[in-house]
Amino acid sequence: MINDKFKDLLRLAESNKEKYQAAEPFAHIVYDDFFNETFLNEVLNEFPDLAVVGGRKFEDKLQVKFAGQGEKYFGENTKRLMHFLNSEPFINFLQVLTGIDEPLIGDPYFLGAGQHEIKKGGLLKIHADFNIHDVLKLDRRINVLVYLNQDWKEEYGGHFELWDETMEKCREKILPHFNRLVIFSTTDFSYHGHPDPLNCPENMSRKSLALYYYSNGRPENEIIKGQEMHYTLFKDRKGNDIDKEAFKREISLKGMIKDFIPPIILKSIRYLKTGTYQ
Repeated sequence: MINDKFKDLLRLAESNKEKYQAAEPFAHIVYDDFFNETFLNEVLNEFPDLAVVGGRKFEDKLQVKFAGQGEKYFGENTKRLMHFLNSEPFINFLQVLTGIDEPLIGDPYFLGAGQHEIKKGGLLKIHADFNIHDVLKLDRRINVLVYLNQDWKEEYGGHFELWDETMEKCREKILPHFNRLVIFSTTDFSYHGHPDPLNCPENMSRKSLALYYYSNGRPENEIIKGQEMHYTLFKDRKGNDIDKEAFKREISLKGMIKDFIPPIILKSIRYLKTGTYQ
């Protein structure tokens, strides 16, 4: 029997499921003011400077960002929020909203998820996410993003961009405002990211919480044939000379590395860069 206080959550999912599933360029939805503002402010107050505390650093032509390490840097309020978002009531909400038939499973390891931070000049090129959980060996199906950026202005950039499968057009740009929740389905074709350098003041950063949800199996139409198991698939924006040069340099560098470094070491490097061995 569903607890009365979670019935509103299921009603919200029911009333928005058609909108979510019909969204372009892939299934997604944006909710503003989803959480209690006072509580979310406490979560923000606990958010560390990941560059100072020792968060994982990503720095190449395709991504410049910091990420936490599981629950290592979670404060008590952050734990409460993240554990709720991995709980039965919220997963039931996602199940109804997304219409996914296979039972959804939260990730207690927060592999590649948790706290994310991008500082001025940082970026995350357009990509499709890794599709298999390295520990659980389950299929990744849903991303949930909670933005924690107060007084965020349009000129700072940092928009979350959703691109079509051809990589010819950005179909939606979402500013990372405080208390904005973004939910989207992750397939091998759900291209998204924050591809241009952040232009916020030096004393600010783009902060978010990320959670990923999995299932045992997925529909074949969500998979690129021959790439049933892959790590992050970065994509260049067609006609964008900056992307073209960045990808050219990155691919050239990766080719040189593969020629000289043993596979076992490459696997470890990949984990440090992506949060997965895939």
